[in-house]
Amino acid sequence: MKKIILASCAAAAFALAGQASAQQSTVTGAAGGAVTGAVVGGPVGAAVGGVVGAIAGTAIDPPPREVVTYVEQQPVPTTAVTVDQPIAVGKPVPDTVVLTPVPSHDQYAYTVVNNQRVIVDPQTHTVVQVIR
Repeated sequence: MKKIILASCAAAAFALAGQASAQQSTVTGAAGGAVTGAVVGGPVGAAVGGVVGAIAGTAIDPPPREVVTYVEQQPVPTTAVTVDQPIAVGKPVPDTVVLTPVPSHDQYAYTVVNNQRVIVDPQTHTVVQVIR
């Protein structure tokens, strides 16, 4: 019983730590998954839970609503940009695509590709959200 309470407290602490820093989500996911796995399946469960938690921790969080609203309100560029690859969350847009920064939100930029407004991480060019 003490193990379950201790593991539950540790999992809660890891979950709250993940909310404080999104960049630590992979580590937090791995740690939380390992604790949960250990409670359920012992050492093997801890190993499996750590891997599954790390994968879940790398999921892309959607941008704040004010970023989406800002991007929706911007005029569509006069020059159309078309790429051959599908545009999807988690996939990068080509480095040749020009990104426009979102004011007051340095971690987001946007562009219009294949007639779709796309919010992108400007450092990695990874699509964060496709606005439909």
